[in-house]
Amino acid sequence: MRPDAERAALLVIDVQRDFCPGGALAVPRGDAVVPVLNRCIESAVRHGVPIYASRDWHPAVTNHFKAYGGDWPPHCVQQTEGAQFHPELRLPASATLITKGDEPDTSGYSAFDGHTSTGRTLADDLRARGIDRLYVGGLATDYCVRASVLAARGEGFGVAVLRDAVAAIDVHPGDADRAVTEMRQAGAELTSSAEWPFAD
Repeated sequence: MRPDAERAALLVIDVQRDFCPGGALAVPRGDAVVPVLNRCIESAVRHGVPIYASRDWHPAVTNHFKAYGGDWPPHCVQQTEGAQFHPELRLPASATLITKGDEPDTSGYSAFDGHTSTGRTLADDLRARGIDRLYVGGLATDYCVRASVLAARGEGFGVAVLRDAVAAIDVHPGDADRAVTEMRQAGAELTSSAEWPFAD
């Protein structure tokens, strides 16, 4: 049975230039998620399923970066080309943008740490719209996808991870598998775009 489109949403996580091949912190084959997500986005628009898109939006000086005590090279710095969404990602104008990691003392792994353009948290925006289930894709499986899924479950939302619409950076071999196990144990469903319920 197809779920109620008004109670479900598609969450696209951090499909930005710097996380794709050629970027400052590239996820291997990160751009492979783009055509999969585009198909889901297209059918979501047709069926009136709300779409959220999160982005890393770091200041140039942040404790998230190695030079200032963090773990990562500079990436997705505000107003830079690397922070832009992948040029082939077809987000509609109606998509709700979630900005995260935009303060110098925040990492912003989870989309639930972010905010809309009006300052509302993702959880509050979802609840205000009566949404109780998320379909999730994006980058990277073992970091921002994992953190967002675990936060969503902690907030009481149902979650389905589209396995063919995510990709891992796997800094430590096995990170991706561990992230998938952790998400499943938290109650997330692992599915694929072939089972995306709003496809025609």
